[in-house]
Order: sequence, then C-alpha cells, then structure tokens
Amino acid sequence: MERTTTVKRYTNETKIDLDFSIDGEGKTELETGVPFLSHMLDLFAKHGQFDLKVDVKGDVEVDGHHTTEDIGICIGQALREALGDKKGIKRYGNAFVPMDEALAQVVVDLSNRPHLEMRAEFPAQQVGTFDVELVHEFLWKLALEARMNLHVIVHYGKNTHHMIEAVFKALGRALDEATTIDPRVKGVPSTKGML
Repeated sequence: MERTTTVKRYTNETKIDLDFSIDGEGKTELETGVPFLSHMLDLFAKHGQFDLKVDVKGDVEVDGHHTTEDIGICIGQALREALGDKKGIKRYGNAFVPMDEALAQVVVDLSNRPHLEMRAEFPAQQVGTFDVELVHEFLWKLALEARMNLHVIVHYGKNTHHMIEAVFKALGRALDEATTIDPRVKGVPSTKGML
C-alpha cells in the first residue's frame, strides 16, 4: 500500500497544496514564501526519506506566522492520513543530530495522543527574516494534527541556525524510524489494540 496523501487548505490567510509520501526518496518541491522554513522542510524531508511538495500563497507581507503555522497543520494532517490504520509500524522514533556546536534530540510516539514538549533556549530571536518563535508554532501544530507525542530537546548550542537545523533533521529521522514497517509487528503496536 502506498502511504501517500494530498492535502489542500485554503483560508483567507494561506492557500496550500501539499503532497506527501512516507516511503519516498527525500525529494522536495517547496514554494513557501518563507525561505528559512523552506530550507528546514528540505532538511526534514531529506533526512526522513519523505517526498514533500508544498505550494503556498500566504500573507508573508504581514509575516511568516500564518504560512508556517498552516504548513505545520497540513504536514500533520498528511502524516496522519498517509499512515492509515498504522498497522505494522514501529510507532516510536528517537534521533540525536549534531550540527557543529549544537546537539538536538527528537523523540516521537505516533500514539494518537497529541502533545508537544519542547526544551530549547535559542540565543537569537530571528534567523534572517524568520521569527524563531515560529519553530514552536510549527512543531505544536504538526504534533496536534498528526496526533503524535513529540518531544524536542536542544541539549546545547550557540548558533540559532545550527540549533534549529539540528531539530528539523532529527525530526525527519525520528519520524522515519517511527513510520517504518516492522514485519515482526502484528496489527498495531499497542496493547489497546488500536492507536
């Protein structure tokens, strides 16, 4: 079964067309209007081996908030839909990624219980024109819509760009592990019988 999906989200603030494939090759086509976010999504897809196509017309003349938030919503919805009944998946994923002086860890549980726990102290409030507070906004909306438990820890770092980059790479790798089909898993990996 192909684990792919298409999500469309049209509001007064953003118009998003998104294609997502779990079992991809890390290929991306990204037109977000928010260059730093496009860079992070490219890293996320490459390290998760996801194929991701995003085309956004957003109100970036205001700022990048609505576009970043709504892309998080759409990727979360796409992940949840592409996973289907979650039969055979590993469910949990954990990844440490260093980026020069920074070290980030992301742990996920595709549990159907949305939660974001984030521990990160970024030294700068902006990277280029990107507001760093939007990293939390993106991750929270992703976790909420994917209905996953998401823990993000930046253990240390001095360069905000490096710290955020390590987070997005680790996110891709942790989700790659969690979505992997394990032939030993019969049904869903839960004693409840469902996720």
